[in-house]
Amino acid sequence: MTSLKLYNEVCKTMSTNMTYAYSTSFSMGIRLFEPAYRAPICAIYGFVRIVDEIVDTFHHIDKAFYLETVKNEVYQAIENKISINPILHAFQQVVHEYQIDHEYIDAFLHSMAMDIDKKNFSKEEYDIYIYGSAEVVGLMCLKVFVKGRSDAFEALKYGARKLGSAFQKINFLRDIGSDHSERGRFYFPGIHISSFNEQEKHNIEEEIRKEFEEAYLGIKGLPMGSRLGVYVAYRYYMQLLNRLTKVSASNILKQRFRVSDTMKIYILVKSIIMHRFRFI
Repeated sequence: MTSLKLYNEVCKTMSTNMTYAYSTSFSMGIRLFEPAYRAPICAIYGFVRIVDEIVDTFHHIDKAFYLETVKNEVYQAIENKISINPILHAFQQVVHEYQIDHEYIDAFLHSMAMDIDKKNFSKEEYDIYIYGSAEVVGLMCLKVFVKGRSDAFEALKYGARKLGSAFQKINFLRDIGSDHSERGRFYFPGIHISSFNEQEKHNIEEEIRKEFEEAYLGIKGLPMGSRLGVYVAYRYYMQLLNRLTKVSASNILKQRFRVSDTMKIYILVKSIIMHRFRFI
């Protein structure tokens, strides 16, 4: 093995380790992908994660400066096809191999920049944020799943966007209390946290359910090697939505709810059986 090939492999491994360490639900789906999909998806997640950490975790630093630094470094990595940052190096390889549109990267970084200063969102800002923070991540992953084939990508991109949007809105709903108390953010437009009520919560949940219905049609069209992993993530988030639906608007502001490990195992086993018998 040449030194460069070894470096490439080490960078992929570091992205994979970061993915598995940070997200149990997401990594559970990745493990169900065919091997060829796993490292590229982890590389995308690794890039998304380090940027997200800047705006959500590193409160003692100049976030705008470091976000701009990462932006410059990732585009230098893409242009030069190499980076001394292992996570960015793995990501730039995926960008080239699967022809990931730079517009998706721009949109993602723009949404992360919004998190630095924005505390309340208009409907237009909310839609822009959802697109950049979640929908484009789904589109990047879809590029990997279809291996760059434009016809398959165009056919499935709507469902990928809806799935990313639904995931993000569930995260917003689950974290509504901590986002406001710890970060001063409130994403849902036209709603005030001080008067958040059952009807507003119900409207958000119905919007998410509609997006899940549209996303499911896209999941069924995914290549077999990626379908099960995406479906498991979909079922996990659906279960989380069902759990949140049973919680009152006042209680959801006070506590962060999750899906139990037992339920995750049940979802996993049931999904594998359905996939094996071609029910999905």
